[in-house]
Order: sequence, then structure tokens, then C-alpha cells
Amino acid sequence: MSLITPERPPAKRTRKPTGLFIPELVFFEPDALNYPKGERIMEWVKSRNIPYRMTTSHNRITNLPGETEVEQYKIAKRTLVVGLRKTLTFDQSKPSADYAIPIATGCMGHCHYCYLQTTLGAKPYIRVYVNTGDIIDAAKKYINERSPEITTFEAACTSDPLGLEHITGSLTELIEFMAEEPLGRLRFVTKYQHVEPLLKLKHNGHTRVRFSVNADYVIKNFEPATSRFEERIEAAGQIARAGYPLGFIIAPIIWHDGWEDGYSELLEKLAHALPPDIGKGLTFEMIQHRFTKTAKTVIEKRYPKSKLEMDIEKRKKKWGKWGQNKYVYPDEQQTALREFITERIFEHFPEAAIDYFT
Repeated sequence: MSLITPERPPAKRTRKPTGLFIPELVFFEPDALNYPKGERIMEWVKSRNIPYRMTTSHNRITNLPGETEVEQYKIAKRTLVVGLRKTLTFDQSKPSADYAIPIATGCMGHCHYCYLQTTLGAKPYIRVYVNTGDIIDAAKKYINERSPEITTFEAACTSDPLGLEHITGSLTELIEFMAEEPLGRLRFVTKYQHVEPLLKLKHNGHTRVRFSVNADYVIKNFEPATSRFEERIEAAGQIARAGYPLGFIIAPIIWHDGWEDGYSELLEKLAHALPPDIGKGLTFEMIQHRFTKTAKTVIEKRYPKSKLEMDIEKRKKKWGKWGQNKYVYPDEQQTALREFITERIFEHFPEAAIDYFT
């Protein structure tokens, strides 16, 4: 009599963690090498045998490899430029913060909808600034000018600084600076999970770390080259346990088939994954999808197969901050999105605060 051995179920494939950003090409401004951070980045580049070149200005990078515009764009997103931040007048950053604090410009992610597609125009390469001491001195002046009010600074208006922290260490410098400022606060948002350098820093609760989250449909279809949802949430738990104020940005909120189920599942996953006492002090920001005509043209050229809906006829025109009309959802859809997601947030996190919906 023969024995039949039952088949074992196939082993679950474990996915590799999302890796750290490693540029394929690096440019240096000569003056950047006069700063300790510039020297450290050069040593880092050489130790990894990354090709590098010198450039007169971080704002004028030309002759990138690639036969087509799309190829050049993809290569630019893997290109790092190391320079000095010469403009130390900070832009306003409403409704997120009082000012944007510029430690980097450009992002390694390929989010189809990102406003950086147009604000960076023909400069999609990633720029980091080595004169963080000058930037911090400028921030100190803003804090002093606004005293006795608290002044908040957003570090992620033009980049995802956490994705560059292993190269620059700039977030560490800002966090430790703000920790000693009674009237200074730092905020940044990220789509990456690489929070390890921040976990043991002295922050005094003066830095709020926010993670960008979304419905599964949005992350899978429109956020290539970013950390997976599960990785972001695991990192959020680490940040919470390290005592940082925590927040989530649900952005962009996209109206799609099954959006109610998608955003319900998102909030349910968050509630199950985070420490049970996380609700107090937790913040949410909600930003609906919007675009300009210029963005639509650029996105369709760079991501020709994207499923991103940008039908102007289905949208409401809204005057934009920078003099361009942007297209948002009609009032009825906006109201439905805001009310539904707000209800789900308070269902799972009754002690949380919603900072804004825009």
C-alpha cells in the first residue's frame, strides 16, 4: 500500500524591502566641497563608484544621457546634484506650515500626479544643499521675528527629505535644532520607510512626522518608486514609539470606482497596524486631486500609459496660487469625499484632529 503525501501549500514569497535611493550620476558645485557635508557626500559617492561630474550651478544641469525626453526624464530622477542654497528667503507654506524650509529640491519617486512635475519644469533632477548652517540661521531669524508666536516649517514642500537622509543627514540637523527652539516646530511628510536615523534623536516633540497614505488603487497605479503601504505604516509605528508627534496626509484623494471601499480599507488598515493608544495627538490632512493644464500636458508626456483621470470637462476650475487655473472635483464630489473620509477617520481614531481638507 502506497502512502500519499499531501502537497505542501506553496511558500509565501517575501518581498524585498524598498531599498534606499542610490543615484546613478552625481554633480557637484565646486563650492559644495568647501563644506563638511559636501566632502562627506563626495566620499560616499566615491566609495560606491558612482560616476560624478562638476557643474557651475545646481540650477543648470545639461546634456543628461538619454535619446528621448522621456529617457532623459527617467535618468534625471536618478541624478543627484550637490550644491549651495543661495536663496534664503523662505516661501510661505499654507495650510501645512508658516514657511517652507529648503533642504532639498526634487524627488526620486515617480508619482504621476505630483505637482513637482510642473513646478520643477525642466529640472526634475534631485538637488541637495550642503550649507544647512545658513538655512538654519535663516530659520532662526524667522522664529525671532514672529516671537512670541510659534513658527512652523515644512521640510517636504519640494522634496521627500527622508528618502535622502542617508546621503545628507539634513533632517537630523533640523530636528536637533528645532528640539532646542521653544518657538520653532518642524514638519515633513514622506512616502518612504527609512526612519532609522531619526529614532534615537532628541526631538522634544517639536517635529511632526507625517506619512502620505492612500487607497490601495492609488498607491499601486500612481506611486512607482515609493515604499509600499505596509512599509510606511510600520515606519509610522516606529515613529510613534520614538515619541514623535505623528500625522497622515491622505493625498491626493482620487475619485475612482470603488473609492468608498478603498478609503474605508485604508483607515481600517491604519487602525489595525498602529499602536492602540496612537489616537491622541494624531493629525490628518486631506488633499483632493487637482491639476493644471500644464501639468496635464507634462504628465501625459512623461507617463503616457497612466490611468490618471484628468478630464477638464469633469472638473471645477479654481484659481491657483501661482497664477494658473487648477482643476479640482465639483462641489458635490468634494463634499462626498470629505464627509465620507472624515467619518471613517473619526470611526477609527475618535481623538484625532483633521487639520484641513483642500
